[in-house]
Amino acid sequence: MKTWQLAGNLVDIPGRKTYPAVITITDGRIADIVPADGPVPSRYILPGFVDAHVHVESSMLIPSEFARMAVVHGTIGSVSDPHEIANVCGEKGVEFMLENGSKVPFRFCFGAPSCVPATVFETAGDAIGVEGVDRLLQRPDIYYLSEMMNFPGVLQHDAEVMAKIAAAKKYGKPVDGHAPGLRGDAAIQYASAGISTDHECFTLEEATGKLAAGMHILIREGSAARNFEALEPLISTHPEKVMFCSDDKHPDNLEEGHINLLVKRALAKGHDVYDILLAACINPVLHYGIPAGLLRKGDPADFILADNLNDFNILETWIGGEQVAAAGKTLIQPVPVEPINRFHCTAKTEANFRIPAPAAVSTAKVIEALDGQLITHPLTFQLTAENGFLHSDVSQDVLKIAVVNRYQDAPPALAFIRNIGLRSGAIASTVAHDSHNIIAVGADDESMRRAVNALIGAEGGICVIDGNNEFILPLPVAGLMSAGDGYDTARRYSQLDKAAKALGSKLDAPFMTLSFMALLVIPHLKLSDRGLFDGDRFAFTDVATA
Repeated sequence: MKTWQLAGNLVDIPGRKTYPAVITITDGRIADIVPADGPVPSRYILPGFVDAHVHVESSMLIPSEFARMAVVHGTIGSVSDPHEIANVCGEKGVEFMLENGSKVPFRFCFGAPSCVPATVFETAGDAIGVEGVDRLLQRPDIYYLSEMMNFPGVLQHDAEVMAKIAAAKKYGKPVDGHAPGLRGDAAIQYASAGISTDHECFTLEEATGKLAAGMHILIREGSAARNFEALEPLISTHPEKVMFCSDDKHPDNLEEGHINLLVKRALAKGHDVYDILLAACINPVLHYGIPAGLLRKGDPADFILADNLNDFNILETWIGGEQVAAAGKTLIQPVPVEPINRFHCTAKTEANFRIPAPAAVSTAKVIEALDGQLITHPLTFQLTAENGFLHSDVSQDVLKIAVVNRYQDAPPALAFIRNIGLRSGAIASTVAHDSHNIIAVGADDESMRRAVNALIGAEGGICVIDGNNEFILPLPVAGLMSAGDGYDTARRYSQLDKAAKALGSKLDAPFMTLSFMALLVIPHLKLSDRGLFDGDRFAFTDVATA
């Protein structure tokens, strides 16, 4: 039996008080908490932060590497939806995440993906039906039904959708929501089906309506979608009903910080520290039943040490009585893995990226990408044909975009996009929500061909083509994640991010924004491997007309 003690200023979040205390820890659990009579170190002891909704795969890191980097910032757990790898590898992908995550001291709370594939309008690598969802929900290491993106199916009482929700209810596990823009009676109906959360709100009005319908609101601040500024008033008005999440966070951003950054921003906005910490530390654990300690007698010894309650600089992170980070360095050891993947397409030719012109001057529908948002705007532009084909028009910032089926040989789907901003070259990625086919944007067809073929040759990754130069970050695990060190992956990703911006992109995170241009469940105009998709009509549409 190993027993030791820790003294400091204990932050009692539910009790809304901070006081000197000595904590006794025995075999990784809190044996006792006693108020201190004498002086104690100036450090503050509080429960660790929890990311209330994240796709670990979007960090381009396997779970063990995600944990190694997150603990440095005081994160001790995450509510993780393995939806991305499930779209590539099905239940085996979920099992990969569970197995790898179990090898490190971190409170991973994985869910059963509810929408694999996300829609019938795209080609995914695998599918998880009602039986698969039920199988996963029976597992004790699966804590909830992941975001129910098919909100039209909920509203229309689709049999398969309702069966998956019923399975979660059967096992007493919460159901996560995903309903961007849903309001009024539709939001009430969605929540009444058993949906308990939503992380897609981008206005305060939408969020308050969903709160009134009984849902918890996750305030999201990731590498692409950023809703903190719009939703932060909820921290004070509904402190027991909000949580913080990143949803999708690239490795360079994870190296910079995590939930701790939202805590600091909320403090700067003047919110009460206990309200902030409810969202950051307590609410996710209680809502999802995460087996994480909350600094109570008998709990696992999960906690963080901070220098003060103003700057919140994280000094140490402890999980299960084990020190996992100190002085800005991770103490978790790397875990070697055998990559799993699914990749079955062959190299493309330049001719594959040509768009026939309906007329000498054609009206083209154009996706407008928005920095910091997952939604897009539909635009139209006049494009002049050259040799019977429509090409990227750099002068108007109207570039060609392609989605290439990576699971079988098929012609690329082609369209046009604005606001990526490339003046030359191309960028491409196999991180393309939700089916993770190859997505590419380029100033010319040849650069697009080279970028796509580089990723086909690597069987996954992100790529930049700049003249004769080719920069690539291989992602051998499902075409989504690196098998290497997280900090090295962050450095290499940062190099590609800079290379994309050197081509002219003004986006804060070009690859993250690009990855959502195939996400059909977010309006308004997107591109799947089967064609240009109108998210408002939920139907395909023509790229160009005479």
